[in-house]
Amino acid sequence: MALSLEYITSSLSNLYGTEVVTADIRAWCVMNDTTYNTVTRKLEEFKVGRGKWNFTVQDKLEQDYKAPAALPVIEQNLIPSKDDTFVKFGNYADIKKIIQSRLFYPAFITGLSGNGKTFLVEQACAALKRELIRVNITIETDEDDLIGGFRLIDGNTVWHNGPVIEALERGAVLLLDEVDLASNKILCLQSILEGKGVFLKKIGKFVQPKDGFNVIATANTKGKGSEDGRFIGTNVLNEAFLERFCVTFEQSYPNSSTEIKILSSSCSDQEFCKHLVDWADIIRKTFYDGGIDEIISTRRLVHIVRAYSIFSNKAKALEVCINRFDEETKSAFMELYDKVDVDFQMVDKESTTVVK
Repeated sequence: MALSLEYITSSLSNLYGTEVVTADIRAWCVMNDTTYNTVTRKLEEFKVGRGKWNFTVQDKLEQDYKAPAALPVIEQNLIPSKDDTFVKFGNYADIKKIIQSRLFYPAFITGLSGNGKTFLVEQACAALKRELIRVNITIETDEDDLIGGFRLIDGNTVWHNGPVIEALERGAVLLLDEVDLASNKILCLQSILEGKGVFLKKIGKFVQPKDGFNVIATANTKGKGSEDGRFIGTNVLNEAFLERFCVTFEQSYPNSSTEIKILSSSCSDQEFCKHLVDWADIIRKTFYDGGIDEIISTRRLVHIVRAYSIFSNKAKALEVCINRFDEETKSAFMELYDKVDVDFQMVDKESTTVVK
């Protein structure tokens, strides 16, 4: 009966341990009525030297690591494309200077949703022709998602680099998007946030950061959670983790003239763009004063002008883009816009026609 590799290795390990030599195998062959050459041919992958074999898991892992990565990201071009609609504002210039310096200088960008935090990092990298690896963080994100792990490819167990390791080895900018949604599993990045690289304990390899590697994180909070409940799911981040970010930028919504420029890139109706910006400005001031619980973001305004370009109807564009709010808030927002734009005609819900 043919002896399987699994039987040979388990039997030898039980008798002589995980490390065996020629004498051990010859003795085992006598006991199992087989030949030395037959057994050693089957044990070729475990051979570590002349007359020496090792059955430990670590040696097998090292062999698996030498296999091709599951997804050879290193061969891809990860420089973001320039967006013609992008308008420079806020912390763009500072973030660009940090990336351009090629120094390791982790930065944290905080601000309300939809004000261009992620977009400005992408466009700064696009302008500098720097590779960017973006990781969207959730409470489920763990070390395997970030650092990497073993994957089963074509029946073989293969080590696959996570986005953090790819960024380290490429000297790319690592963007941790919505980092305040993370659990304490994000602490696996502690040594990386010190610029010291990381030791991959599963394969026994140390990865040094390549020149130009940097980490930028975006969040709606400052890592202290959301007391008002606006950003459900955000967590209180470990103080030692936050302390590793050298600088924190507070990103606000753009001023009126800048916001009109942003909308004009997607809409030729300048008057409509101005009315939208004035409308959003009033809502934001009321929000900051505590008068309402909802806000109109720059992203929401862009959604509205793009909806207008599709439907060619201002009232419908406004309505479908603010339907996400509760009925009372939506009605209040529509009535406010009606006062800002005297020529505006609201939609009749029953007939889906405009009301003059």
